Amino acid sequence: MLTSFLEHTRCPEATITRLLTERRAGTEVDTDISGGSANGGSIIKTDSAFSPMELLAKVQRSTIADAESITSLSEFDDAISVLRLEQYVDSSLSSISQRGLKSLIRQCYYLMRPLFPVYFRKYLQRIALRGWDSIPFPAWPVDLTTEKLMEAIWHLLLMSQDLKELPFIWFWPEGRSSCCIMTHDVETLVGRDFCKTMMAMEKRHGITSAFDVIPEERYAVPDDFLQEIVDSGFEVCVHGLNHDGHLFSSEAIFLQRAEKINAYAKSWGALGFRSPVMYRNLAWLNGLHFSYDMSVPNVAHLDPQRGGCCTVMPYFIGDILELPLTTTQDYTLFHILQQRSLDLWMKQVALIRQKHGLISFIIHPDYVNEQWSSNLYDTLLAYLAELRSDHAVWIALPREVDAWWRARRAMQLTHQDGTWKISGPQSERARVAYACLRDGRVVYSFDQVNAVASGEERSF
Repeated sequence: MLTSFLEHTRCPEATITRLLTERRAGTEVDTDISGGSANGGSIIKTDSAFSPMELLAKVQRSTIADAESITSLSEFDDAISVLRLEQYVDSSLSSISQRGLKSLIRQCYYLMRPLFPVYFRKYLQRIALRGWDSIPFPAWPVDLTTEKLMEAIWHLLLMSQDLKELPFIWFWPEGRSSCCIMTHDVETLVGRDFCKTMMAMEKRHGITSAFDVIPEERYAVPDDFLQEIVDSGFEVCVHGLNHDGHLFSSEAIFLQRAEKINAYAKSWGALGFRSPVMYRNLAWLNGLHFSYDMSVPNVAHLDPQRGGCCTVMPYFIGDILELPLTTTQDYTLFHILQQRSLDLWMKQVALIRQKHGLISFIIHPDYVNEQWSSNLYDTLLAYLAELRSDHAVWIALPREVDAWWRARRAMQLTHQDGTWKISGPQSERARVAYACLRDGRVVYSFDQVNAVASGEERSF
């Protein structure tokens, strides 16, 4: 099956079925893509005979050029699911025992945390994260393994019939080259009170963002605080329940708290969720009644919970859209890596833009309220505004990205009167794009009628 590929590209399923049925003799690829519609609503599972780790290793050993060494295109597709759901993370008994020990240490840390001065907390965190730079996988500072697997599937499909190109629905509305979302985890009273200043800074650059608010214990959440955010054109999301580090400590605790979290989401009109400290268990995600989640890092070497989804694109987990975090958090940049420049962020943005991905930030109002950090954030906003004007980057609210990907998932690409046409919700914003091979590399282009603004053909 090619469920992940079809959902991601919105390439016509009938076209892919025909290609695999009429494949070039001698190229062994799986013709079965009937294992679920690309619009399916169940949590993705792999059907491979290999364990997640074995499957990923097998695919990584394969070479695109040697198509006959790949026993099934669906193994690429299954590997994508393994990565997105972080199923490659070690689940051995020894690892579980180690995680249990870390859980106990974490509980003690959160119990004592209010007594620790800030400098001591930073010191403990750097000790806990030591050795992060020697972790071989996922790749630092951005892992693009999923995008490479998608390109491998494109490559093999195009080679199967020596095709010039294959059509699909472009990833972003109006043919934008990539997308950027700005989000803010509001962790303290100081941060809450700085939100208004941040909104004013962003408005000067024509940027709006989402504020992830903690409902209980950390600070009061007045109705007028939430209303001001919404009335200013920004967005409110729910950031856990009380940020005590225990949300995912057991399924019983999670389900109990999820009931309260869902009630806050309904009361606030919030569509999005982010887990505190990026703790997560994706198997429990359907217990939360949100349209989208923002709790999975692309690469998590510098987070307490290691792993990463290894993609810079949104993807569905059941019926919840995951908007992965694809850049380093400000706290990590300032206090763990001890950097006070945009260099790392700009490097990550460049890598993400190469794959037309989602550039997502977490900037805490708690950590950019000093003069130096506020100035640095203002410089980042100016840089993003430049990407929007000069490179067709779509800067959007998370809820707008969620609405687009849901509409795109419902669109259909059909061949009518000699041309490819898109139908479905928001189809007027969609663009027909083409994947083709150029010097052995997968590249994308638009028809002239689909190009942005200039009316000329755009190749990426």
